[in-house]
Amino acid sequence: MFLEAETFREVMGRLAGGVTVVTAVGGDGQPYGFTATAVCSVSLDPPLVLVCVTREAHTPGAIRAAGRYALNFLSSGDASRADRFAASRGRKFEGVEWAAAPGGSPLLSGILAWVECDVERDVEAGDHTIFIGRVTAADIESANEAPLVHFGGLYHTVEALDE
Repeated sequence: MFLEAETFREVMGRLAGGVTVVTAVGGDGQPYGFTATAVCSVSLDPPLVLVCVTREAHTPGAIRAAGRYALNFLSSGDASRADRFAASRGRKFEGVEWAAAPGGSPLLSGILAWVECDVERDVEAGDHTIFIGRVTAADIESANEAPLVHFGGLYHTVEALDE
């Protein structure tokens, strides 16, 4: 059976995913980042996460050069920021406030939470690279905000947890 790429994209678009901005500092010392929903927790012991990155992007090279990356979890009000980092070109960090995580990866201001990882392994799979990272630092920045979710090609939100 032949599966068309567009059909596969539409079907996978029915799997809701949290929206993150993956960031790293490249070998040129500049911050790089892109919007991703292909992110998941892999293991609790040791703490591992993975992110899938299209090989055509600039960020895989920055991740390899740095040997680490950060996942910035976006809140419901961050759709425009998600779009900004989803663009294939442009100066994504121009005018954007960010601080360095303990290992130096860029952390965007106003996010829900973040994790920073050292790259344990990268695997080439189809037109993407899967980076498996060992979490070295993590924190919750805003426990009361709702997350930004991607579903059906659009951004959505869900209710925040009452803690």
